[in-house]
Amino acid sequence: MKNLRIVLVLGSFLVFFHAKSQGVTASPEYIKELTSNWTGERFADGRPKVPDALLKRMKKIQIEEAWGFLRRKGYNNQYEGEWEIIHPDSAMTGRVVTAQYMPLRPDYQQLVKLKGAKENRDTIGGSNSWPIQQLVHGDVYVADGYGRIIDGTLIGSNLGNAIYANSKNGVIFDGGVRDVAGLLDIEGFNGWYKGADPSYLQEEMLTSINMPIRVGRAIVLPGDVVLANQHGTVFIPSHLASELVLSSEIVGLRDLFGFQRLREKKYTAGQIDTRWTKEINADFENWLKEYPDSKLPMTRKELNDYMASKKD
Repeated sequence: MKNLRIVLVLGSFLVFFHAKSQGVTASPEYIKELTSNWTGERFADGRPKVPDALLKRMKKIQIEEAWGFLRRKGYNNQYEGEWEIIHPDSAMTGRVVTAQYMPLRPDYQQLVKLKGAKENRDTIGGSNSWPIQQLVHGDVYVADGYGRIIDGTLIGSNLGNAIYANSKNGVIFDGGVRDVAGLLDIEGFNGWYKGADPSYLQEEMLTSINMPIRVGRAIVLPGDVVLANQHGTVFIPSHLASELVLSSEIVGLRDLFGFQRLREKKYTAGQIDTRWTKEINADFENWLKEYPDSKLPMTRKELNDYMASKKD
């Protein structure tokens, strides 16, 4: 019995210590655990630093192609659609910084403010500015606002300008925004959101930064890469981003080859639209060898390595 009491006391102490050490923002150590499959460079906050060049290439990837790639990898809950978009004709990619919001509860809000003060955050203004302080170039601010629009407007034009100044990017909010006219005036800024309303944020509180969140039907982790365009948003685990881009680019080249051969009437639509024969695959490989390096979306070495891997 004495040993049992010791175990219970020790367990209570460990739970208390963990709770006491938990801040508003996830620790770098926790983010590294969440993204342990990533083996590359990281930011100081622990998030994977997916290269800018890869983010640029990803803008040309189709949402359906990215979705299909992730489904084949077993990631079935990474897409969310039905957005209002500030600039629908523009695509956006970036590294995710997450934030979670919940309905206001005074005692919990007080704890969040105390924890925020220990993280040297502004506790006089609204806590919806806190995630913006962490943004760096190439980030996308992604927030779970539980779909609330009226009194759930997470930003207006002032915070929109601050977001763009820090990230040179935009936002994805499962919630509302206000002052869309002002947001439209921010050159280069873009946003995906569930609705606009003139109301201010009230009876809603920030609860965490850089923790796993839910955005509609998608689960999002800090450091994910987001691909957003007029057809929806896909949240891509950082360790799969490079393979997804290269695989999707190969599919694009296969489409170009197929379209060309159909115009030339070398193959029928049925032959191109089904599993290719050895002869068509060989023709495709020869076509790739003649394809100009300047038009390739990837390097010639990346292409050759990928094609060689498929022969193994």
